[in-house]
Formats: sequence, structure tokens, C-alpha cells
Amino acid sequence: MDFDLTERQAFFRDRVRRFIDKHVRPRVAEYKQEIDGGDRWKPLNLIEELKSEARAAGLWNLFMPPGGALQHVDESFAFEGEQLTNLEYALCAEEMGRILWSAEAFNCSAPDTGNMEVLHRYGTREQKEAWLAPLMRGEIRSAFLMTEPGVASSDATNIECRIERDGDDYVVNGRKWWSSGAGDPRCKVAILMGKTDTEARKHQQQSMILVPMDADGITIERHLTVYGYDDAPHGHMEIALKEVRVPISNLLLGEGRGFEIAQGRLGPGRIHHCMRTIGAAEEALDLMCRRLQSRIAFGKRLSDHSVWEQRVADARIEIDCTRLLCLKAADMMDKVGNKSAKAEIAMIKVKAPRMALKVIDDAIQAFGGAGVSQDTQLAASWAGIRTLRLADGPDEVHNRSIARIEFAKHAETLA
Repeated sequence: MDFDLTERQAFFRDRVRRFIDKHVRPRVAEYKQEIDGGDRWKPLNLIEELKSEARAAGLWNLFMPPGGALQHVDESFAFEGEQLTNLEYALCAEEMGRILWSAEAFNCSAPDTGNMEVLHRYGTREQKEAWLAPLMRGEIRSAFLMTEPGVASSDATNIECRIERDGDDYVVNGRKWWSSGAGDPRCKVAILMGKTDTEARKHQQQSMILVPMDADGITIERHLTVYGYDDAPHGHMEIALKEVRVPISNLLLGEGRGFEIAQGRLGPGRIHHCMRTIGAAEEALDLMCRRLQSRIAFGKRLSDHSVWEQRVADARIEIDCTRLLCLKAADMMDKVGNKSAKAEIAMIKVKAPRMALKVIDDAIQAFGGAGVSQDTQLAASWAGIRTLRLADGPDEVHNRSIARIEFAKHAETLA
């Protein structure tokens, strides 16, 4: 077993790291000033400048996997991107996680990454030309409409939104929330999951369809905050859809294929989230160590108090363990596919946010009052990562999957 990075893996990771240190980190204060000044729900000039710089540096659309690794792919559709494997991209995503908003500079922010991969995997030539191409050029943004306020969406078979055929159109009726990205005025399209046939088998009732955000009948009713943070200009919206008509050509893959698409989308997305989370934990540990060695309490540095030695040691152990598990999952996805890596994906999805929340919480404790204020990124980082114990499936769903896989291993011994 070789734990050394390949030349290509280290090459892209180091280039992303250097770009962030040179171009992103020095502009954190500027980012805060721009996002807090004037209209919060507008694109940021700083981000657009960074996007141009990253694209010119060849650090663009890093997440898109090699075409040969995907099914249903139209190989004739050209796109700009580095075509990194899941493992290669995981290392880059960790670097982006140290300053979470930096991902957009590389055109690698959620939910666009997952939506682009869906379009690349399952979209028709026409759908790719209309939506994938401008997404990959960084000209527009997108949203993913799956969760609903009226049902327990952790079980997606509960979804009530209807997609009903009417001549040459589908008519969409329903209500979605936590529609991340829909607050951005550049958000031009959403991938929506709803039911096309309530009489079909349980996991064949759902379909996914492309819904232009300017279609008649779409109403963004409110934005939802995360522990008080509005995440502007990205936002998390509650959206009502009433008699929204979209052409039948907007359906993805076919009726009843929604769960199939969802599984293809969520596997890589979960790895992306987890690696960014590890980056956020590394950043918190870095801040914590600097703080502990710069403050004096009760006659000695905070770092000399044994309780902090214990917390820092635990943080390093947990971060490194989590990284290894995440890289293992990414490597398995590349070698044997998402389905065979199901247990590893579920395990890292549970482990990474829990680990990061503990490390960030300890860092907040080290900073005292400053830790819970806007003077550090720690409070916002904790709030954002706390959502990951719910997003892309809550812990309980993933734990259930892990347990069932484990039970199945031992079922034969009881027969």
C-alpha cells in the first residue's frame, strides 16, 4: 500500500494551494467588505476577477472526471476542464475548504459541480449546449430542487412535487426548500426531482427535469438562514412552483430514472463536501495553534496548559484519520465505482462533519469571545458545516446504510 501522492496528484493540489495563498487569502477582508456593502444579493466583482485568474492559470472545472469513467456520456461534447479523478480532485477540494468561498473561483462550487456532472452524464446534446456549456464557462449558476418542507425528505420517496405530462410539455407543481444557489441572480436553471408516476414501483415514481428559473409560475418566497447566516448571494431559498410548464425535452434520461440520477450525482458530491470539510478543520487547527501560542493566561501560554495539548493532539489525529478514510472512498469510486464504494462514502459523510465540528468548536473555545463573533471565520464555518450533517442525507440515513451492509456480511453465519 503506497501512501505517497503521484506526481499528478501533488501537481494539482500544490497549484491550487499556491493560488489560494497568493490570490485568495490576501483578499479575504476585501471579500467581506464587498459582500457586506450595498445589495447582498448580487454577484461579487472580486469573485469574477478570481475566476478569470484561475481560468487563465488552468485551474478550472477541476472536478469533472475523465469522460471514459462515465456512462451515457456524449464523447463528442467538448468542455473545458482538467478531468481529474475523484482522488485527484479530493486533494484539491481540501485546499479549497480552507477558505470555503474560494471554490467558486475555480468554478467548483456546489450545487453547480453536481449539476454539471449530471448534465455531462445524463444530458442530451441539446441540454448540454443550453445549460452545461454556460455553466462550465462560469457564465451562469444553477440550483438543485429536491428537499421539500412538507415531508421527511431524508426518504426521497416521500417527495410530493408532481411532474405531469400535458402534450408537448411537463407541468410542475410543488414546493421546494433549501434550494441552495437560487438566491444568486445568475441562477438560470434548476434540476428538480418530482414524481411523474405515483402508481409505479416505489423507486421508479421519481424523475428529474431541467426547469429554467425564469419560467412562469416560479416564486421564490423567502430565503432561509443557517444559524442566522443568509449565505448571500448564494442563498438557500424556499420556492413555490405552480403550473410551471417546461418542454418534454427538458426531462433527464427518462421518466422514473430520478433515483438513478440522484445516486450518480450524490456520490461524488459527498466526497467533495467531505474534503472541503477537512480543509476547514485544518484551517481551524492552524488558527487554534497560533492563538494558543500567542495568549497568556494564569502566568503561561495557553498552549502550555495540558487541556489544550490534549485538544490539539486529538484534532491532529482525527483530521488525519478522516482524510485517509475520505481518500480511500475517492480511490474506490475511481477504481470500482460509486455503488461498490457505498459503505465508504456513507462512512466519510458521517465522519467528516462530526470531526470538523469538534475541531472548529475547540478553536472557537481557544479564541473566546472572538471565536463566536465575525472577527474570525470560525463561527460561520461551524454553522455551514453543521448543515452537512443534514445535506446529501442526514447522519441517520448513512448510519442505516452502513449498519445494513455490516449486518449483511454476517447474515450467512446465522443461516
